Amino acid sequence: MDIAKRHRVLVFPAGSEIGLEIHGSLKYSHHVEIFGASGKSDHASFIYDADHYVEDDLYVDRPDFIGRFNRLLDALRIDFVYPTHDTIANFLAAHQDEINARVMTSCAETNRVARMKRETYELFRAFDFCPTVFSEPHRDMHFPVFLKPNDGQGGKGTHVAESQEDLDFYLKKDPGLLVTEFLPGEELSVDCFTTHDGKLLFIGPRTRERIQMGISFRSTAVETTVEIKRMAHCINETVALDGAWFFQVKKDRHGRFKLMEFAPRQSSTMGLFRHTGVNFALLSLFNALGMPVEILQNDYAVQLDRCLRNRFKADLTFRRVYIDFDETLVIGRHVHEFAMAFLYQCRNRGIQVVLLTKHRYDLRATLHACGISEHLFAEIIQISDTEDKTTFIDPEGSIFIDNYWFDRRAVKAKLGVPVFDVDGIECLLR
Repeated sequence: MDIAKRHRVLVFPAGSEIGLEIHGSLKYSHHVEIFGASGKSDHASFIYDADHYVEDDLYVDRPDFIGRFNRLLDALRIDFVYPTHDTIANFLAAHQDEINARVMTSCAETNRVARMKRETYELFRAFDFCPTVFSEPHRDMHFPVFLKPNDGQGGKGTHVAESQEDLDFYLKKDPGLLVTEFLPGEELSVDCFTTHDGKLLFIGPRTRERIQMGISFRSTAVETTVEIKRMAHCINETVALDGAWFFQVKKDRHGRFKLMEFAPRQSSTMGLFRHTGVNFALLSLFNALGMPVEILQNDYAVQLDRCLRNRFKADLTFRRVYIDFDETLVIGRHVHEFAMAFLYQCRNRGIQVVLLTKHRYDLRATLHACGISEHLFAEIIQISDTEDKTTFIDPEGSIFIDNYWFDRRAVKAKLGVPVFDVDGIECLLR
């Protein structure tokens, strides 16, 4: 590998939860220049710079997709593509020879088997961890049973049939559903990594404690048991895997784990193990480059929990920021982390920051005590309680940040400058 080279990678689709995790995994790496692409407008446009992001009619079921996609790859000079959806990974793997970049997934046959649940269960039927699949005429079964589409993901189109009448109803609506044993017990996802020569380097089981949209919104790393380890090695030895992959298991009524599915791609919740040192997206890149890779993991308990997070695009251009100190940059005895992040963002973008404060003590001593450098500010203006802040503000191209409502009202009324309370800093962060 050329250590000095920055490899140009495309995350596609970029706005999925998987895509956002890959972006988080690679955005700070000096080995990578990361680009995103999506077929529709989504959250990715809030996290990529405009010159590193494309929204276009990019759908794999369109007859001209490969041509359109290759033109995009060529225009951006992309070396590697990270697919973030099973359908797209399956398509790109099947057409790897026609794609003008390396697709970061396992081979086409592994993708096809993983996508089709009937073929998955047929392949693993000799193993005791394969769930029972019932064949027609679907009579004399132990209820409840579980129905799932042959081609599907994320729990979409699945049903639990409590009786023969339920079963007949669902099969009449969709005769192609697979009928399998119902697994009532604990459910786990198991994140794995396999080298290009087939060596299974990492096995990381984690809980699925709170599931929404088929995604683990709360997940905790758990012990890798002998049972889980054996399943991982059996899967790894049965199909050709390369890079990051995962499988999902659930306990049957006897307390034994059964295989639900596996996928030869990164999962969105692999971010759990990334925060112990296992960066699957970066490991996959090194692996694709033929480098010897190894796992360097920190040994501590970790839990991940997701929530909706706001990001903003403000139609606002400014070249100077006036910001208060007390209860703005420092709240109580603590430095405000978002505010400091904003100051450094301004510094990186060449935006002047002026500290404008009525601080009653030795300001430079207070800055020093808080670990805040004076060099972050183009100017420091310390005024008395009786002075009016509007007198010290040049309104041209400026914004004003202050926790004190009366000062914000005065600046807005007299100067017409956009004003922000401390909670509004979030809108200004990129």
